[in-house]
Amino acid sequence: MKILIICSKAFYKDIAPIKGKLEGMGHVVELPNSYYDIDAEKKSWALGEKEHAEFKAKMFRMSEERIATMDAVLTLNFDKNGKKNYIGGATFIEIYEAFMKGKKIFLYNDIPDGMLYDEISGFSPIVINGNLDLVHE
Repeated sequence: MKILIICSKAFYKDIAPIKGKLEGMGHVVELPNSYYDIDAEKKSWALGEKEHAEFKAKMFRMSEERIATMDAVLTLNFDKNGKKNYIGGATFIEIYEAFMKGKKIFLYNDIPDGMLYDEISGFSPIVINGNLDLVHE
């Protein structure tokens, strides 16, 4: 399968071993939009509010186009700042895009409790609880 890893920038440090294992299983793995320039959003903020808004819009469009070419997304949702299994706003939008395009949605950990629990549940994600062997067609 062709899989796009999606997650908070805080989890980029966790991607390499997961990518390696998935590739070892025969999957083609693509990385988050700003993986190779983790400070891209911060740089856009430094240019001003308008530039930051344009940057975010560009990232949303890029995600939509990339997800269209994937078989699945794997959402890395680890604990962040005291929030268990964190999924942020941009990642939520990417999950929604995958749902709307009929792609498989894998969550690395359980759906986080909170205001988006019902919405994420409605996407019928496959929760793998860290078991990458469950990532398959």
